[in-house]
Amino acid sequence: MKIVIPKEYLTDERRVPLIPSNVEQLVKLGARMEVETGMGKPSGYADDEYVSAGATLNQDRGALLSSADLVLRLHKPPIEEIELLREGSIHISYFDPFNEKGILDKFVSQGISAISMEMIPRVTRAQKMDALSSQASLAGYAAVIIAAERLNKVFPMMMTPAGTISPSRVFVIGVGVAGLQAIATAKRLGARVEAFDTRPVVEEQVQSLGAKFVKIDLGETGQTKDGYAKALTEEQIDKQRQEMAKHCAMADVVITTAQIFGKKAPLIVTKEMVAAMKNGSVIVDLAAQSGGNVEGTVRGEEVVVNGVTIIGMENMPSRVAIHTSQMYSNNLTSLITEYWDDETKNFELCLDDEIIKGCLVTHENEIFSETFKKLM
Repeated sequence: MKIVIPKEYLTDERRVPLIPSNVEQLVKLGARMEVETGMGKPSGYADDEYVSAGATLNQDRGALLSSADLVLRLHKPPIEEIELLREGSIHISYFDPFNEKGILDKFVSQGISAISMEMIPRVTRAQKMDALSSQASLAGYAAVIIAAERLNKVFPMMMTPAGTISPSRVFVIGVGVAGLQAIATAKRLGARVEAFDTRPVVEEQVQSLGAKFVKIDLGETGQTKDGYAKALTEEQIDKQRQEMAKHCAMADVVITTAQIFGKKAPLIVTKEMVAAMKNGSVIVDLAAQSGGNVEGTVRGEEVVVNGVTIIGMENMPSRVAIHTSQMYSNNLTSLITEYWDDETKNFELCLDDEIIKGCLVTHENEIFSETFKKLM
């Protein structure tokens, strides 16, 4: 099987899909690896490292894609590049399937088996393949580091001859993978941390990291079978905002992480809540790419509203690209090795397997995923 890795086409992306050590691992399985010239450069990997790992280089992107049995990439492909793929080939990447009907249609018409990394199910056996979690974790870390740099105060308490400095207060909204890493990072830096989530089940996790869990009685809430928070009613959202406004007003840093996969991010922090915050405080909105949790967030920008800095940076994982590349590369490699046939030297699509059922969206000129069959 020939596995190819093209360069990412977004100029501000510093992550790469596969690092040399994982290329070497796949070569040892029997895969023929071909890499577009310069693919690893954004994360500091030279072409020679891929050659040493057993890959060949190809600077002709069209020829690379049209000869592939399996394509590995990070971002969704441009539609014109899907047209280059051979019928029956396999494509694995993020591609935002809920919002990219055009890409789905093109995969179907070309006869491509498309695996969406966003759709890897959250089951124990798939944890090592869960790219959403691996990237979100480091995004949570990066959010705190950026907030600490922007804040005009130090995070830890300091007792000095000139007096005692009180610790900064950090309020994390949304205690998923990104939120938990944000809590842990803020605590390591010495901040006083509070956190809120609509799922009471995460209280113990918050407390285990040394933070205080903010309890708001919203009535019946919970999480989906995949561990995501369920959407709230308008009445629950209003009550949540009223209580959270008090904690935002006391905070020096607010980090919001609430996202509902496939949907616009819920608006959690209103302009009135922002106006009540202290001058010089900082908000990092990790949901900026999907609409934002904060009223006033500008996607991809950093703005100041009533003295409060609102950071809506896109692609936070790319800011720690060495490690996010390593983790994504491991996710892809784990997926491939899980279904690698040592006899045929191929990645076999086990159509009855629960993980493949969850993440394989198109196959043999049709929508394969039951989720998307219903939507389409």
